[in-house]
Order: sequence, then structure tokens, then C-alpha cells
Amino acid sequence: MSPLSALPGLPDPVIVAKGYTHPDKLVSTEWLAANLGAPSLRLLECNEDVLLYDVEHIPGAQKLDWHVDLNDQVERDYITRTGFEELLRARGIDEHTPVVLYGDKNNWWACYALWVFELFGFDNVRILDGGRAKWLAEGRPTTGERPSAVRSSYVARERHDSRIRAYFADTKAHMEAGLPMVDVRSPQEYTGEKLHMPDYPQEGTLRGGHIPGARSMPWAKAAEADGSFKNADALRGLYEGELGLSAASPVVTYCRIGERSSHTWFVLTYLLGYTNVRNYDGSWTEWGNAVRAPIRKGDTP
Repeated sequence: MSPLSALPGLPDPVIVAKGYTHPDKLVSTEWLAANLGAPSLRLLECNEDVLLYDVEHIPGAQKLDWHVDLNDQVERDYITRTGFEELLRARGIDEHTPVVLYGDKNNWWACYALWVFELFGFDNVRILDGGRAKWLAEGRPTTGERPSAVRSSYVARERHDSRIRAYFADTKAHMEAGLPMVDVRSPQEYTGEKLHMPDYPQEGTLRGGHIPGARSMPWAKAAEADGSFKNADALRGLYEGELGLSAASPVVTYCRIGERSSHTWFVLTYLLGYTNVRNYDGSWTEWGNAVRAPIRKGDTP
């Protein structure tokens, strides 16, 4: 039994009722509100807007800045094993510490952080269903105080990317083999009308469009209005009913820089139980700028 499973009320019955394959990878706002004082629990907030944490956050939450805490500051890549080890030690986390991640944007960056954690084989981590927005909408407590943590002596594993990460060459081979790819961006990005989501600066790539063969399924279709994940039946209707995927499908997900596609990676992997899903984190920022990378415009995959 994992340390998180040993905490009271888990698996969370609110999550179990939604029919997911791995309900242990989520907790509800109800569960978290009842367990905020658990001394072994670590709560991490990871937002697109890194200033939100300083305005208010869930009591006991520590800040995780995706810009500087998860990414190498020189090479476009993630932190090294040593960097990940220090990240968790400073926050009082080791392999026995249950971690709950949450954030803004319906947990884009929380799912992104969970995906990075799993590059290092750290899987004692869950997502708060509905994230920051649902917690605030329910009028639950927040604070501006930063908690302190006693350093741990965590020893990180070496990073292994191949199981859940696709590089450019992997994605190109996947495309050439005619295997399923899910483009989770907005419809306007998929067709090539825009280079980024509506209301964001239209910059970062030289060409718009999508990878030939990729099917469009915007990430937001997996979320309810309150930011929580749709139940398993509704999700299967999207990914299996509309896209024709199955749990054994070898799937590559992508977006613009890998954060929205990590949300879909999480849905497919943990909520629907898919066993072979990789996130192409280079995504359209890499593909749309690569010389002679094939691009298709319009609605046709």
C-alpha cells in the first residue's frame, strides 16, 4: 500500500464514482479539504501564471515554477537527475511522501509537472480534480503564507524519457507509420489559421497547421465547466467514439510546447488506462519551425 493510499478516505469515492481506470491518480476538493492537516502530505501549486501563488494559494501548498524548477535554463530540456533530487529535497519530499499537484488553466501545468516527475520514475503523485479554479469557486480556504519544509534526503532515479516522451524523430517515425496522433490545440491552431490559442500573442513558430495524420481533439473537451475531468464514459466517447482510439493504441499527443498535451496524456494514461501514450513536448514550437517538416493545413488529418 502506497503512503497516499494509507491516508484516510482513499481511494476517494468521489473520484471512484467517475469510473476511471486509475482513480488513485486524482483526489477531489472534498477529500483535500478534509485532509489539509495530514503531516505527511505535500501539496504543490504549478500555474501558467507564476504570480498567482503569491496572491493566494491553498494552505500548506508550496510553489512549483514550471519555468525555472522543471526546465533546464540553458538547453531546451528538463532538469537533470541532480536538479530533480534537489527540487524534491528542498520541499521535504522523498519517495514515501504523497504529493498532490494542482494549478490554474484546468491543471495544464499540474499535469505537465506530474509528467516530468514520472520521467524520473516518481509516481507517488496525484492531481487535484478541478485544480485551483474549482477550489476557489467553492469558497474554500486560501492563504498568502509560504509554508516551510524540513529537507528530505531523497535520492532520485536516473531520468528515462523513452516510455512517455516522444522526440521529433520519434514523432516523425510515428507519423510515417500511420499511427494515431492527437493534436490537442485549438481548432484554429490545427487548421493553421493561428499560431497560438486565440487571445495569445501569435508568435513562436514560422508555419501554422498540423502534423499530417494527426486528429484534432482540443484538450478542453476533456474538462467540465468547473475544470474537473469528465467522467470515464464521456471521455471514451471523445477518444474512442470520435477518434477511434483504444487502450492498446500507441498514441502520441502534442500541442504547442507540451503542457496542454500533458493534460491529454494524463487523461489517456490514467483515466482511461491506455498503456502506450507518449507526449511530444517539442510540439508545434519545434515542428512548425523545423526545416522541411511536413505540415498540413485545414481540417483534414
